[in-house]
Amino acid sequence: MTGTRKSLVVLFLLPALVLLGALVVYPIGYSLVHSFLDRSGNSFVGLDNYRELFTDDTILTALKNNLIWVALAPTVATVLGLIFAVLTERVRWATAFKLVIFMPMAISMLASGIIFRLVYEQDPEKGVANAVWVGVHDTFQESSAFPKAHPGRDSPLVPEKGGAFLTKEPVRAGQSALLPLVGVAPDEMPDGTEPAKAVSTDPGKVTGIAWQDFTRGKGAGKLGAVDTTESGYSGMKVEAVGADGKVVASTTTAGDGSFTLPKEADGAKLRLPASNFREAYNGVDWLGPSFVTPAVIGSYVWMWAGFAMVLIAAGLAGVPRELLEAARVDGANEWQVFRRITVPLLAPVLAVVLVTLMINVLKIFDLVFIIPPGSSQDDANVLALQLYRSAFSDQQPGIASAIAVVLLLFVVPVMLFNIRRLKREGRR
Repeated sequence: MTGTRKSLVVLFLLPALVLLGALVVYPIGYSLVHSFLDRSGNSFVGLDNYRELFTDDTILTALKNNLIWVALAPTVATVLGLIFAVLTERVRWATAFKLVIFMPMAISMLASGIIFRLVYEQDPEKGVANAVWVGVHDTFQESSAFPKAHPGRDSPLVPEKGGAFLTKEPVRAGQSALLPLVGVAPDEMPDGTEPAKAVSTDPGKVTGIAWQDFTRGKGAGKLGAVDTTESGYSGMKVEAVGADGKVVASTTTAGDGSFTLPKEADGAKLRLPASNFREAYNGVDWLGPSFVTPAVIGSYVWMWAGFAMVLIAAGLAGVPRELLEAARVDGANEWQVFRRITVPLLAPVLAVVLVTLMINVLKIFDLVFIIPPGSSQDDANVLALQLYRSAFSDQQPGIASAIAVVLLLFVVPVMLFNIRRLKREGRR
């Protein structure tokens, strides 16, 4: 059309063609050839390397995880990006909101992996995720301060099913019930604990004390008796159980471990419920075999939801406002406007974001390499990481090349879909 000679066109395209051949075409051809060779790279083994991909459990796990990544990560990131983009049109500080959501994109995958390795730390004192989770759990179901407490030698308490402890004999009004326990180190007693002291009796009530029947030092203290150096079990629940097994009265011990039950407890047995000895809730094992892949996907979404939001917000800015207003005038509510007007008009942008993220997750490597600990890295394995391990750790270049070819085959349909979509957009 411009009269330019073909030789001149080729000359100008030559640098790009050379780079394309050196950085794309040659590596693809090299990987394809080596995928049919053995470990040494000298002998032809046919499809053995590809057969290995579908018989080795580790590689099958990587393949399964890749499918989970492709199904979940792009979809969740795109949906969140769409929600954020729509919300930013309705909040006062839209620019600041977009900046905060997009900011993780400025962090490298390596830094993000290190951050989330700390976020998912099992210890609630260190890991933010478990600190929040434990806080929510303890709001509704408080953990016991005495998970290791248990009756000692010659104790009047005997174990009951479910982890509770029951007195051997019924208690009587006007008598003091002694409930000695051991198993909690003195320095692990909760705040607010007071020294135990003998309890006075009350003719019309059942009184008693639950305390730590242990005194440091050889021969110190007397077993089964309250000593001045011993501590009471504060906040422990005590129940009076009748002959039919029903609870007739209950109370909670004071700071020194003392308690008082009404006359209804006369003739009943005392029970320390299992809730007194419940182990402290330590949160979720985010990086264990069950949750490691969703946890790593969560870190990816944290980074890329901002990318999706920015692209979708740009597309949303081009949506004709008169269409939205016309729908509202016709009686459509906001959900109907969003579902029937906004989303269909944004379909081309959503397709771009979804396809871009799908290609991106197929080659995910950094987060899976950094976040999971060694004990669960096999459970979080993906094809890109397995390619690296096969090539450099296991010294199997043939299998690594086969994995690279399989990854390429996964990407090709997505690329063809994108090309067809671009051509369709061009014809419009």
